[in-house]
Amino acid sequence: MSPSSDRILPGVALMIAFCVLAPLLDVCAKLATAMIPVGQITGARFLVQAALMLPVVAVMGTDWRMSRSMAGLVLLRAVFLILSTYSFVAAVTVMPIADALAIAFVEPFILLILGRVLFGDEVGPRRIGASIVGFGGALMVIQPSLAAFGLVALWPLGTAFFFAFYMLVTRQMSRGMHPVTMQLHTALAGVLVMLPVLAAGEALAIPTLDPVMPEGSAWLLLFGVGFWASASHICMTYALKFAPSATLAPLHYLEIVAAVILGYLVFGDFPNPMTWAGIATIVASGLYIIYRERISARGRPSPAPAP
Repeated sequence: MSPSSDRILPGVALMIAFCVLAPLLDVCAKLATAMIPVGQITGARFLVQAALMLPVVAVMGTDWRMSRSMAGLVLLRAVFLILSTYSFVAAVTVMPIADALAIAFVEPFILLILGRVLFGDEVGPRRIGASIVGFGGALMVIQPSLAAFGLVALWPLGTAFFFAFYMLVTRQMSRGMHPVTMQLHTALAGVLVMLPVLAAGEALAIPTLDPVMPEGSAWLLLFGVGFWASASHICMTYALKFAPSATLAPLHYLEIVAAVILGYLVFGDFPNPMTWAGIATIVASGLYIIYRERISARGRPSPAPAP
């Protein structure tokens, strides 16, 4: 049976909540970069997220156990999320949040191609064409950013690539682990990975990885990075529980709207006409791919019932 409207509506509401809360993580990270190295902000996300998720998982009573192969996937998932987070925080150090997020939104196109290469997913010429157009939209955002900020404008592309691999690993894990437990284990693995990385950064005096003692509002900003990451991703997790991903996927682009509003209110940043054109191209291409996914899903035969 298809989900009823009384379950879809909470899912839609939670997805909209994700789109509003996720940019708050970006705002806290951008403000923190004035006082805290990028690597330390990245590590704080996982430390705070682990601390917040521990009581949630304990109250829910979900199974903590996992196989050795699943533990390897958790570690891989954490590494890709670390790289994705680091790339985005490095970008917003100087770039407007909306610009960086718009470039990072080429991730669905990368995911589409990787799904075809790695898993043999069916990808028609129309979706490939839409992906090429989407990349063209990203270049429209990158071009003025590259002129204004230099090579740092390419960091969001790193975010897109690493997050695409993160999503592929999540796809492999989704049937073997509860999503909330998955978030906890990923956060714990992220802490275990970041601790030696930051220690090495301190020993080698690498500016972006050499931790400092936070002072004043920096503590609150570091907590905000982890808190809004946890809150937003819990909203998305439960949104997918209530409503199908095909229904929720188009709403994800509301995150760009929230990022533009927050970027303007907090930092006074507002996209220029070229950036707006790129954002519109990326969103239109993404929505077209979602539309084609729905058409393809309707044409697939339903799985045979178990004997």
